[in-house]
Amino acid sequence: MIRIESLVLSRGTRRLLDGASLAVHAGQKVGLVGSNGCGKSSLFALLLGELLPDAGSAAVPPAWVVAHVAQEVPVLERPAREFVIDGDAELRSIEAALSAAEASADGHAAGELHGRLAQIHAHAAPARAAVLMAGLGFSESDAARPVGEFSGGWRVRLQLARALMARSDLLLLDEPTNHLDLDAVIWLEQWLKSYRGTLLAISHDREFLDNVVDAVCHVNQGRLRLYAGGFGDFERARAEEMSRHNALRARQERDIARLEDFVNRFRAKATKARQAQSRLKALDRIQLVARAQADVPLEFAFDDPGDAADPLVTLDDCAAGYGATVVLRGIRLEIRPGARVGLLGRNGAGKSTLTRLIAGRAPPSAGQRHEGRGVRIGYFTQHTLEQLRDEHSALDHLARLEPAAREQDLRDFLGGFGFHGDDAMRPCGPLSGGEKARLCLALLCRARPHLLLLDEPTNHLDMGMRGALTLALQSYPGAVVLVSHDRSLLRAAVDEFLLVADGRVVPFDGDLDDYRAWLLARREDGQSSAAGPGSGPSRRDQRRAQAEARNRAAGQRRPVQARIAVVEREMARLEGSLQTLETRLSAPDIYEVAQRDALAEALREQGRMAGQLVALEEEWLALQEQLEAMAAAALAAEAAGTPPGLPNPTAVTEPASEKT
Repeated sequence: MIRIESLVLSRGTRRLLDGASLAVHAGQKVGLVGSNGCGKSSLFALLLGELLPDAGSAAVPPAWVVAHVAQEVPVLERPAREFVIDGDAELRSIEAALSAAEASADGHAAGELHGRLAQIHAHAAPARAAVLMAGLGFSESDAARPVGEFSGGWRVRLQLARALMARSDLLLLDEPTNHLDLDAVIWLEQWLKSYRGTLLAISHDREFLDNVVDAVCHVNQGRLRLYAGGFGDFERARAEEMSRHNALRARQERDIARLEDFVNRFRAKATKARQAQSRLKALDRIQLVARAQADVPLEFAFDDPGDAADPLVTLDDCAAGYGATVVLRGIRLEIRPGARVGLLGRNGAGKSTLTRLIAGRAPPSAGQRHEGRGVRIGYFTQHTLEQLRDEHSALDHLARLEPAAREQDLRDFLGGFGFHGDDAMRPCGPLSGGEKARLCLALLCRARPHLLLLDEPTNHLDMGMRGALTLALQSYPGAVVLVSHDRSLLRAAVDEFLLVADGRVVPFDGDLDDYRAWLLARREDGQSSAAGPGSGPSRRDQRRAQAEARNRAAGQRRPVQARIAVVEREMARLEGSLQTLETRLSAPDIYEVAQRDALAEALREQGRMAGQLVALEEEWLALQEQLEAMAAAALAAEAAGTPPGLPNPTAVTEPASEKT
């Protein structure tokens, strides 16, 4: 087993671990969690022998083969598949010895080495490498490409494949999902579940941890503490511990009350939709996050951007790509105020291309893009971090946006993003990736956008900031288009999904569990078709036809679902305003003679808002009934054998006002 005893570890003058102890048994899968800078990566460096402890010990069994993902990927001319196979160090060592034996005509040694190659199934190495590369998103043609031709993110994937290629006893993974899309994350989870060695994984992705690990090690205040179970079990145990600290109770109660109010209203009004059920589960988890993360001083909110044109952005039969290459065609899309859209699809399918098109950063190669007058768009991507000026501080960047603002107001705002005191004055150059991402989100938040386009916003963010971002998006009144491999964030912040695949953008009728099933079915179909003719193409065609039919039905329901989302947000706004007004009416001073006019106006406003709320509730009920009627009509059409795409005379049609 791995034994860490009374470990003291420092970086410079900062003590990361102080008297930490931990035991990890062979075959155990452990997730390491904790805020950025707490010492997780340094602990990995210690286990790899790259650092020495200041005191205490950290021992890995000497016979164990240790695999990890190297941080730097050299620019090589070596073919990608050979680079991945190099991860099996024993295989390459035997091959080198065999070449030497054959060169010296040592038949006896060559025979023994051939036997060792057979024992480790060396003949299967190219196939193993191909499976790893395909699972991580590489195409067949990528196998022969030189490593140096790939971008930085794809070279990191090659390093991950190389680490998985090793027949290791211990696998160390530091943020393995950061450069992966959701498809690759789901594949990696399946692979790690079947991994027989010991796994230590640093991750801020709670669903990844829940699906992979059987224990969580919390790195906090210089100590290591092991919790049995997945991340959800850790959250519950941590929440119980923290609830015993009276100093944190006020903040817990405020955050949890706000979340529970949202959950209760959502549960009462949208329990019949599958996506709503998925969102409720996510919100329930957020309550645990609020308790477990209550000691993290990160809290911010997006200000109300004010009224905006409707729709915000329209794409009319657009095509988009890069250079002469067209990635997406026939895009028809309206982004309306209050929309919450998640983009699904493999890396390279065009999600980032679509967000750039919506943002207006790249013109369509065909069709028309229309942007509402006065619409402010906030666009976050990993390239946003590169636009920060290294010599400027966080305060400097914010002051450039608002030169007339008071310095103290800007400092208070930056404090919500973890930039306290002198941290707000430090130059950006030495900041970590997580700190730069926090600053970019702060600048985005301050701009009060009507539409937020977030392309992998959680890369490099720790649990505290991810939780703060999730809560902020919950209360954000504008529209959101989100690309993320963080399923917790998607479940909590998204109402509908678009699938970007095969050059098209179509509605996806389902939640993330349905998407996972869709991916697995598609992968099975690909494996079946690879087996040759007669391996079951009719089954594949049937699934494709069923998926197309579901997507067409989803397209009919989509305008109604979008209107329901708008109505629910307006109801929530009115309920909040009514609560504020009723608090005012409960104050004794308003009933004084001098306040007669104010009382009359408040009562009139109360009646007006109550009437609007009743009308919205009636509209909401009518829309729900319409949605159910559409679903029933779709089932009836399927039972009657109506061919996909042909109108059914018994189906309920969309109201003219809701057609797109």
